[in-house]
Amino acid sequence: MRFDDIVSALAAAHASHTPLRIRGAGSKDFYGGMLSGEVLDVGTHRGIVAYEPTELYLTARCGTPLSEIEAVLAEKGQMLAFEPPHFSGATLGGCVAAGLSGPRRQQAGAVRDFMLGAKLVDGTGQVLNFGGQVMKNVAGYDVSRLLAGSLGTLGVLTEVTLKVLPKPVAETTLVFDCDEVEALRRLNAWGGQPLPISASFWCNGRLWLRLSGAAAAVDAATRKLGGNSAVDAEKHWISVREQTHPAFNGGVLWRLALPTTAGPLGLSGLRAIEWGGGLRWYGDEAPDVRAAAALAGGHATLYRAPESLRCREDAFTPLSPALLALHRRLKQAFDPKGILNPGRLYAEL
Repeated sequence: MRFDDIVSALAAAHASHTPLRIRGAGSKDFYGGMLSGEVLDVGTHRGIVAYEPTELYLTARCGTPLSEIEAVLAEKGQMLAFEPPHFSGATLGGCVAAGLSGPRRQQAGAVRDFMLGAKLVDGTGQVLNFGGQVMKNVAGYDVSRLLAGSLGTLGVLTEVTLKVLPKPVAETTLVFDCDEVEALRRLNAWGGQPLPISASFWCNGRLWLRLSGAAAAVDAATRKLGGNSAVDAEKHWISVREQTHPAFNGGVLWRLALPTTAGPLGLSGLRAIEWGGGLRWYGDEAPDVRAAAALAGGHATLYRAPESLRCREDAFTPLSPALLALHRRLKQAFDPKGILNPGRLYAEL
């Protein structure tokens, strides 16, 4: 689909009040509220527009596969530092719209932290440009970062500019045998030290710790921490990033974002712990999961569930009246007739 076709399709949908379901590769159709609306397939709007390795930025169209982008970056020894999941052919637009980050988010930051600019077609067919190609161009309201995680409810991200980073010079993975309590204790103790930890993953009594950075720093941390050297470490971290690891199996999966200092929640169904204790995965239909997450100072997302559960349970934690009012004003500004991915983020939008 050409850029002009996207603009025309949105303008026509706005005029006819036709709800649209924006789709790239469809790799994250399971995420968020129930899908509705006429499909607007933007997966063919693809290609890298600009890449400046010395300036550490890349601009690409929304339908560009992440695998294609990362292959180009790898040729220059660079990467998308937030380590986004690829799933089944994920595209750049879907990556930003969903706002999902992988294991390296613990060290590098989230998707929105790497957003430099975006070209957006809003719900009326108007073309909007935000940000630029370097951080100093981002002034005032940083709308490009606002778009990360908006699930296409504010417009179609036709182009995105991201900051890229060099790959680490050295990397190693250590494995420790410990229970949940000990894993959280260690992760919090290590988090307060100048250690080059780029990822952590605890599951079934085993804690995986990835160290990345300068060779001297990685070697020093390895000697200090001990543990056992991991076998097939790269394969392991890919399974965590792509959620093919057994911890992510099952029909229902809850994703809890918590303070890293939060202790065990006392809930059944704990599958895994990531991001230094800040991300925890639970399986099964745990009825008290949202209350427990809130009590610990965080929130819970119904990340994956069968349609029967998605129909009766909101994917995301319900907003307070003040926050809901703010979201409604943003939605009104970008999509006054509410035609873009209705109900995908919140039922009220």
